Amino acid sequence: MKRSEVNNILREGDEFMRSFGFHLPPFAYLSPDKLREKSGSRIFSARLGWDITDYGRGNFAEFGLFLFTVRNGEIGDLGKGGGLLYAEKIMITRRDQISPMHRHNLKAEDIVNRGGGTIVLELYSAAADGSIDRDSDVAVQVDGELKTLPPGGPLKLDPGESVTLMPGVWHGFTAEGSDCLIGEISTVNDDLTDNVFEQPIGRFSDIEEDEPPLYLLVSDY
Repeated sequence: MKRSEVNNILREGDEFMRSFGFHLPPFAYLSPDKLREKSGSRIFSARLGWDITDYGRGNFAEFGLFLFTVRNGEIGDLGKGGGLLYAEKIMITRRDQISPMHRHNLKAEDIVNRGGGTIVLELYSAAADGSIDRDSDVAVQVDGELKTLPPGGPLKLDPGESVTLMPGVWHGFTAEGSDCLIGEISTVNDDLTDNVFEQPIGRFSDIEEDEPPLYLLVSDY
């Protein structure tokens, strides 16, 4: 992706979030130089902040996701059973834009439709070896009620609805009707090691520096 494209996505995404009354913390708007002055803070160690990805495909409009990590806990606390065990993200998926099939080894997450169109999730159980089980039903909690779906789903979430995805559940999603504002509440998030994709793709984008960054991405840290 070109940095100019990333900058435009950041501007458009911020405006979209604000249209739903969602506001980011002050550090989101620090200049790159001002943010680098905070390199010793948890902003950097917890990888909080802006995250724009095209999954290495070079076509964000078709295959990508806008994310901002608002808070994130400590991986080391998971083994202790106490401490900072949670994370929160806000995301935007554009209409018909694909977030690819993947699962997590550690992270349990709630995916919440915060507004806009309909989130359409493709869901699968995991086989014993961790691969996609295309023959078995998949069971998930939808706003506190257990729902059993055929392999692949789909599960559709309108604004206000949510689904709980436990570790191992394969999922990909898109937006139907119009762009979606998506909330993610989860256990500790580790985007460096805890994303297992069906296809050999990258979690972060390669950036071509055709103009200065508006804000730093977590992949710039």
